[in-house]
Amino acid sequence: MDERLSKPTPEEAAHISDVFKAYDIRGTTPDELTPDLAYRIGRALVAEMQPDEVAVGRDMRLSGQVLSAALIDGIRDGGADVSNLGLVSTDALYFAVGHYGYPAGVMVTASHNPAEYNGFKLCRDEAKPVSLDTGLGAIRDRVLAGYDPTAAGAKRGSVQQRNILDAYADYLLSLVDVGKIGRLKIAIDAGNGMAGLTAPKVFAKLPVEVVPLFFDLDGSFPNHPANPIEPANIVDLQRTVIEQRCDFGVAFDGDADRMFLVDERGAFVGGDMVTAMVAVKMLQQHPGSTIVYNLICSRSVPETIERLGGRAIRSRVGHSYIKALMRQEDAIFGGEHSGHFYFRKLWFADSGMLALLTVLVLVSEAGVPLSEVVRPLDTRVRSGEINSEVADPAGRMLEVERHFVAEGGEVDHLDGVTINFPTWWFNLRPSNTQPLLRLNVEANDRQTLDAKTREVLALVRASSLSPTSEEH
Repeated sequence: MDERLSKPTPEEAAHISDVFKAYDIRGTTPDELTPDLAYRIGRALVAEMQPDEVAVGRDMRLSGQVLSAALIDGIRDGGADVSNLGLVSTDALYFAVGHYGYPAGVMVTASHNPAEYNGFKLCRDEAKPVSLDTGLGAIRDRVLAGYDPTAAGAKRGSVQQRNILDAYADYLLSLVDVGKIGRLKIAIDAGNGMAGLTAPKVFAKLPVEVVPLFFDLDGSFPNHPANPIEPANIVDLQRTVIEQRCDFGVAFDGDADRMFLVDERGAFVGGDMVTAMVAVKMLQQHPGSTIVYNLICSRSVPETIERLGGRAIRSRVGHSYIKALMRQEDAIFGGEHSGHFYFRKLWFADSGMLALLTVLVLVSEAGVPLSEVVRPLDTRVRSGEINSEVADPAGRMLEVERHFVAEGGEVDHLDGVTINFPTWWFNLRPSNTQPLLRLNVEANDRQTLDAKTREVLALVRASSLSPTSEEH
């Protein structure tokens, strides 16, 4: 029997369970995510999902080639064929699965995580996500169970190389009115990630001047982490936009599925405001359409959608929830504060690049700077996400909820706890993987925001709320 399919030791099993997250598989290499485990995952994927062919892509991480090869080996030994897409962005992998009709796809990536991480994002046909409760947990259990004798004697699958990036670029460009994109100048920070490969493909056919930052693919991230939601990681972009007098700047994360903007003054534009901007264009093109937004987005987002005649639907945070809700409601677009943007015409998958193209059309048509496009949409102030480490997240959330309900707040539990007041609101929700509570606050003015953020944080971090809720 192949040793790679033996039942893991108890110590190995604990490590394996740890790398299976709510939405993907992710861990450090080479200690947590090994080629041996990648092989086992490939075998288990085929046994559980029963695809006849799997599309596999990877990002530029240093461990990507080895892990991808081991995963492909496991898929083939499980009896399925493989289309090896090589170096692609995550949204390009989703495009390939939807466009070419693959029954399954795997992207080898750890997204925005530091260089020592890698992982796998799995999807079914039409880019449907595979999360812990829709197949990932079952794949984990097969890996933990070890060798499956029913798979013995399966014919080894074939492998072929397939280059899909030109088709990917052409498809995205077909979804927007490229004739309306003007001669803009934008800076793009790829963070040494996959946008350094995909952006040149897309922008080769546009009248846009691109000022490139860190387009060389380098999984060691020599310039800054490929995580643009952290302010320190967009400093170079902000400086370049101002010094080069760009119309605006764009930052992608490592696998280039998330996208963030800075305006012509270098000011950061949040993902919820990008959601509002894209919603404006979508509703111009498709009046009355349904648009999904996650509950961390500004109140200004649903207000914008409804003001323009659209139907706004609120979702839990997380791509598997928002994609499922979009399919259920046949929504044309969905957006999250975290820089994920989802499109019906991309099989309800997310694409930062398609969101960027939509913004380019909107700004070109408006004929004013990006800050002026955002201004009428961005009518409130926000805290950003604030994390607090607590020993008893559930108990602490209950205490905070009781306090603000007693003050007259309206509560809902769609995701964690959200408390609404007329001029401000907050959401407090637990991390899936750490003893953390994540707080987001929004208010109509800065004074209220600062005061209420301090008030909520004092309760979240107070050691006296309950005997089991002290920080550690």
